[in-house]
Amino acid sequence: MTSILILNGPNLNLLGTRQPEVYGSATLADVETLCREKAGDLGVDLDFAQSNHEGVLIDMIHAAKGKHGGIILNAGALTHTSIAIMDAINSVELPVIELHLSNIHAREAFRHKSWIAPVALGQICGFGIHGYSLAIDALVAHLGT
Repeated sequence: MTSILILNGPNLNLLGTRQPEVYGSATLADVETLCREKAGDLGVDLDFAQSNHEGVLIDMIHAAKGKHGGIILNAGALTHTSIAIMDAINSVELPVIELHLSNIHAREAFRHKSWIAPVALGQICGFGIHGYSLAIDALVAHLGT
């Protein structure tokens, strides 16, 4: 059975209370429930994790190799700063979908640059928590399961 890792970065543990006008009112627990339901409907296994620490995210990306068929990554602000996460993605040679709740291209200029995009299969942004369902569909289709 195909397995997907959904990895969430800094401050996503605050979903529902942090800037709900930007990120919505759903919590990370709501996102996980939505993802598990979607994965169940598609018959894929799912691991779901969040960390506020760059090194922990990198360790989880490394550990995904040989365990998961692909990764859905919402790296939060680390998207715009972390060459180390880009290198980790490049190193594991797994398909990665970059995900953002808000449309990063319609926000502050510093959010327009993504270090993940050049090594990602694709990017989904601006659809709130529904972006996770879209990302699961896209990754499952890519993996051919």
